[in-house]
Amino acid sequence: MHYEIIIIGGGLGGLTAGAKLAKEGKKVLLLEQHDRPGGCATTFTRKDFTLEVGLHEMDGPHAKDLKVRIFRDLGISDRVTLLDLPEFYRFVNGRQDVVIPHDPEEAERRLAELFPGEKEGLKTYFHYLVNSRKILADTAGSPERSIGHFLDEHIGNEDLKLILLGNLGYFHDDPYTLSLNYYLVAQGSYYGGNASFVKGGSQKLSDALMSVIEENGGTVMLNSLATGISFEGGRPAGVSWESTAGAEKVAGTDNAREIVVNAAVPNLAGNLLPEGQGRILSEKIEEMKTGASLLTVYFGFRKSLKEIGNSYYSMFVFDPSVESQKDIVRNNHAGFDERSFTFVDYSQVDSALAPPDKGVGAVCCIDYASEWEGMERKTYLNKKSDVAETFIARCEEFIPGFKDAVEFVEVATPLTVRRYTMNPAGAVYGFAQNPGKPSGYLSVLPGNIHIASAWGKFGGGFSGSIYSGYMTALDILRKR
Repeated sequence: MHYEIIIIGGGLGGLTAGAKLAKEGKKVLLLEQHDRPGGCATTFTRKDFTLEVGLHEMDGPHAKDLKVRIFRDLGISDRVTLLDLPEFYRFVNGRQDVVIPHDPEEAERRLAELFPGEKEGLKTYFHYLVNSRKILADTAGSPERSIGHFLDEHIGNEDLKLILLGNLGYFHDDPYTLSLNYYLVAQGSYYGGNASFVKGGSQKLSDALMSVIEENGGTVMLNSLATGISFEGGRPAGVSWESTAGAEKVAGTDNAREIVVNAAVPNLAGNLLPEGQGRILSEKIEEMKTGASLLTVYFGFRKSLKEIGNSYYSMFVFDPSVESQKDIVRNNHAGFDERSFTFVDYSQVDSALAPPDKGVGAVCCIDYASEWEGMERKTYLNKKSDVAETFIARCEEFIPGFKDAVEFVEVATPLTVRRYTMNPAGAVYGFAQNPGKPSGYLSVLPGNIHIASAWGKFGGGFSGSIYSGYMTALDILRKR
């Protein structure tokens, strides 16, 4: 069949692009290899619990948040409920225990009281965050540096640097290789005064975007894996696919004038493009680094953790052995008994992820596929069980009664992420956002192939993927 646009992949980038294009009257086909849309923006059910796969907190909505405009345009604001979160995060490392609010002025004031000798450095840090877009425009063309080097230049106290980097895992695994430009825009949006969680889980957002596509005449095919992009006259003209479910495998090819790729760029180069085109793209991305992955431990609780005294939605725990920024990378490869982690307690808001008398939470930490590959299945499962017990014990230290409250636990490793998203090494944020990361790889793509994913120019995360999908749709609509 012939479509105007075929979208490969139903993560947030592909769904947002498809929703906008279908709403503007384009004939759209979206292919998604999983049995549900969303990529990392999904949920799954165990017992009484709805487990949130990837969303801890989404920056916004606030005055400068582009998602407000996007959701209004697509009618998403009427389909999902965004719950305000009580704080940005609580940071604990054995030396400091501080709660960081989303309001930048209040955050600066609170930290200045704790670190009175760092008032000027804090003033500079928050000035850059609040005015990030203007500062980046004014410094366009200048050599990029890292957030790690920026903090070393302006702040002396190592614990204060660690507090400010509490949520570093939202972006990257090493402050010294994370672009300051990227960090300022992303972190600045979290300090926009507000952050939110999608009531019922991020699957509600993904389902809403899929509904917009279908209600406007578009087609979404789940359990359908794209297997190749065909060319005619030197130009991409169609997408081949095969079913991933059912006893009898079904395959087909559909044609389109424009192709949107909501998938990993290395997979586009190695699996989807013809050999010649794929080789050109592979050479262009050869020196680009793939970002880190995550390990997540999902919990279902027989009671809300509020009942046993927990008061915080999001807690970042840094091991005391992390004494400075340079220790962060080493710690990300340490044993799970000392690796820094995040704990999110969804029962602190009306998340609708569990019955009223129960709760849901998750531990998350930076991890790498290489630490799990090559194991026999029994060894792999035993390691997952050991990881779960380790984090239960560590959470018990901060939330007494945690262990007794656990009714259900399940561990997802980087290999789990890779299986469900097909991202190389289970990377959740696409290419690493290193200082000076080149974007020239996009220029070697044929003019009618567009990247709308965490692997594109906007980077990863929920917001980055949504922006990528929406801007891709606008680029296509502007074409004559």
